Amino acid sequence: MAERDHVRPLAPARDRPSSDDETGTSSPNSKKPRERRLIKLCWCITAFLVIVAIVVTVLIFTIFRVKDPIIKMNGVTISKLELINGTIPDPKSNITLLADLSVKNPNLASFKYSNTTTSIFYHGGLVGEVRGPPGRAKPRRTMRMNLTVDIMTDRLISDPNLFADVSSGVVTMTSFSRVPGKMKFLKIIRKHVTVKMNCSLELNVLSQKIHTQKCNRKVDV
Repeated sequence: MAERDHVRPLAPARDRPSSDDETGTSSPNSKKPRERRLIKLCWCITAFLVIVAIVVTVLIFTIFRVKDPIIKMNGVTISKLELINGTIPDPKSNITLLADLSVKNPNLASFKYSNTTTSIFYHGGLVGEVRGPPGRAKPRRTMRMNLTVDIMTDRLISDPNLFADVSSGVVTMTSFSRVPGKMKFLKIIRKHVTVKMNCSLELNVLSQKIHTQKCNRKVDV
């Protein structure tokens, strides 16, 4: 009986160490702060990306909005025009027109264009053509080009309307200019455009000057 008095009862189950404590692993509740930090970090990154996307979109449609270049015919002058008896051009001479063109770039990026083309027509027939060299219009600058067009006198004289037009004192011609190029913003936004212009030119036979010109511009994207 004395030995039974010295035997201690087993400790309650709630006082025993858990298996997680014995193995050194954390409880599920200890993971919650870490998960919350990760969620907050993800939200911060998402919010930052959304703000960047909004700012870029606003810049594209405001400051970096691509505007069409503007081509303009500043003037056309005649450097050579020899008439026979004051009526028709001398077929042995050359008629030269000097065309002053300008390309205005209203954008914050450069407009780089390739070879330009200017053609002269008389009653729908091609009588002269010139190609200009490639170039670049700086941001918000205007690039001017002086082009020399040699008129094909034989084609001009062969037109049956020439004698009547010279007799009236006014010869009407049309010109067509084409400037293909591209603009690029931040190596991301790129726009290919072709600027076209049709002009009606009235040549005064006596003064040998272009006294009236009307031009229409068009941009193809």
